[in-house]
Amino acid sequence: MSDQAVLHVKGRVLAGPEDVRDELWVVGGRVSYDRPVGARDIRTVAGWTLPGLVDAHCHVGLGPHGPVDAATAEKQARTDREAGTLLIRDAGSPSDTRWVDDRDDLPKIIRAGRHIARTRRYIRNFAHEIEPADLVAYVAQEARRGDGWVKLVGDWIDRDLGDLAPSWPRDAVEAAIAEAHRLGARVTAHCFAENSLQDLVEAGIDCVEHATGLTEDLIPLFAARGVAIVPTLVNIATFPQLAAGGDEKFPRWSAHMRRLHERRYDTVRSAYDAGIPVYVGTDAGGSLAHGLVADEVAELVTAGIPAVDALAATSWAARAWLGRPGLEEGAPADLVVYESDPRADVRVLASPRLVVLNGAAVA
Repeated sequence: MSDQAVLHVKGRVLAGPEDVRDELWVVGGRVSYDRPVGARDIRTVAGWTLPGLVDAHCHVGLGPHGPVDAATAEKQARTDREAGTLLIRDAGSPSDTRWVDDRDDLPKIIRAGRHIARTRRYIRNFAHEIEPADLVAYVAQEARRGDGWVKLVGDWIDRDLGDLAPSWPRDAVEAAIAEAHRLGARVTAHCFAENSLQDLVEAGIDCVEHATGLTEDLIPLFAARGVAIVPTLVNIATFPQLAAGGDEKFPRWSAHMRRLHERRYDTVRSAYDAGIPVYVGTDAGGSLAHGLVADEVAELVTAGIPAVDALAATSWAARAWLGRPGLEEGAPADLVVYESDPRADVRVLASPRLVVLNGAAVA
């Protein structure tokens, strides 16, 4: 479409879970619910329309061995875009992807800076690897570099213990989270295990990634504090394979990973039932493919979350949580059109009819 062209989207526009419109117009790259006067160059598309999808745990610029070049990062972003993901919360990347902000044809990215991990307690070349005495300083650094988020590695395998263990002492995370909040940033943490969670939540963390270690005694604490989770179930599906690789050297860790995997759906459903905010994230990047947002929504439904709420976790609710608009009047026209109603069957998300970003058809 040219700058002067108008896109007319009709059918059912899902502006919210209960806000269904008959049509919208894209004028000058923005959403309008008023027919433009005198418009002549009009393209019409019919279908079921959602705000551009959100992947709230994604890594653009990250590959299996660490940072990747700009061409590879662009391919990652394009893959997400073609799947309908138009807003990404990049949950840690060693690459500088600010150049993406100058590209109207690539998804919008909200960055959490680079992961912050304990020395030799994370994947090589992914994170700043530091000791607790330096945690506040590194959190402040990444808070200033990011877009309102900081990412900690809350637990990882302790090779001496042979199992998952917390990365940080309580006083260190309390001081670090307080500093991030002072600087206006929210904090999230990678957490697989049970024993890293209470200290992080009581220290004031805003979100937990994966959250496989959530137990019945911890769920009320998360709910009371309003701590969100991003389960990344398409990533948790890899736990049996990871466990098999550690059977000989770290059998305790392997058995633990299998238990976390076995109860993954119960964990997510119990969190949802307790009122804990749940959002869609794929953990794309590193070793996981990009473009899996539809698969993750389907996994949430498999876990027992109603389809409308699973959709909200990648659209209306996720955008509100991240402080970005949906299909409101005057908002940037970031939307995806589908053949049929995704509320009836979320699997339709895997086949977008049209993807529009900043008012332009991009896929």
